[in-house]
Amino acid sequence: MADAPPPNGRLGRLVETPVAGEVVRAFVPPPLPPDPAVDVLSLLHRLGLAERALGRLDGITVLLPRQELFLYMYVRKEAVLSSQIEGTQSTLTDLLRLETEAQAGEPIDDVREVSNYVDAMMFGLERLEELPLSLRLIREMHARLLQSGRGGTKDPGEFRRSQNWIGGSRPGNALFVPPPVTELDACLGALEVFMHEERSQLPALIKAGLLHVQFETIHPFLDGNGRIGRLLVTLYLCVHGVLRKPLLYLSLYLKTHRADYYRLLQEVRERGAWEAWLEFFLDGVAETANQAFDAATCIVELFRQDRERITAESDRAGSALRVHELMQQTPYVTSNQLVARTGLSAPTVNAALADLERLGIVEEVTGRRRGRVFGYRRYLAILSEGTDPLPAS
Repeated sequence: MADAPPPNGRLGRLVETPVAGEVVRAFVPPPLPPDPAVDVLSLLHRLGLAERALGRLDGITVLLPRQELFLYMYVRKEAVLSSQIEGTQSTLTDLLRLETEAQAGEPIDDVREVSNYVDAMMFGLERLEELPLSLRLIREMHARLLQSGRGGTKDPGEFRRSQNWIGGSRPGNALFVPPPVTELDACLGALEVFMHEERSQLPALIKAGLLHVQFETIHPFLDGNGRIGRLLVTLYLCVHGVLRKPLLYLSLYLKTHRADYYRLLQEVRERGAWEAWLEFFLDGVAETANQAFDAATCIVELFRQDRERITAESDRAGSALRVHELMQQTPYVTSNQLVARTGLSAPTVNAALADLERLGIVEEVTGRRRGRVFGYRRYLAILSEGTDPLPAS
């Protein structure tokens, strides 16, 4: 902790707690909102840019021919990125190919973790129609996140009953030790109260940024805290009408700027430096929303151009357009799946695929003669931007 910090209510307290045969100093954060209050005036410019970027993103989703399609793909991209931050090596291609059952991606545990994240996210969004954003909902989402794979032994759906730590090989040399179990209920209770309070009159984007850090600092689960903490931002913004559709996901920004991210989290804990964190957070919201807007624009334009090319240049435009339409929903697919979903005969589907290959719209990705898998190349390239796995540290 910083030497002799100025006395203020933003600073937490250290509690000595025994862990694994040694006594460590665990950090207990003060409840939100910060005291002294956040200097919203200094953040107004960034807040305005972030809100405008979100409004623009919300606007283009209305123009998308298939809103749910863009959401489907975007959710999967976020799942891959969020899981990569936690150390998986899975790619968007792995996940999409696993989901089409065309070919299981490698390594399978990594893909399963990403698939669980998609499930947890969609479950949370649907559950919001029946439940408020709450500790109960967070626990239910956590249960879905860790339902299979490596997290299955880490108490899915349960707040931790033992001490955890972040960084280091043991608690004594950890970078950060979250609150002890004896303080957990009080910390989480205060977090839930802040989710619903209105007295502070803080803008929803500012509150989302505060909630994220507080959740990460409390670190209430044995595993999956980072993924749930990132989801919390999007869910909060949907609940408060800042987003109509859950299209804001910060994982690419946090993956790209992860050194700054971890440093700023620690500076909040050590010095109560909330404004510096919120500047970074609002910049991330604006950048992420603009990237999503650009991706949506590119996808709409790509589909239009490819439809026009098929109409003008294909020898069998009717069936090729039908296959093209289906591949907008499933960018990896087998000819058998196309036969089942389009109602076209196998020879017709194969001829359409050959035509789309000739036009450079579709490519066969396995190199096999049987059980071949076809990918919508340029669509996948737009979706996959930024989703290469992080180098192993």
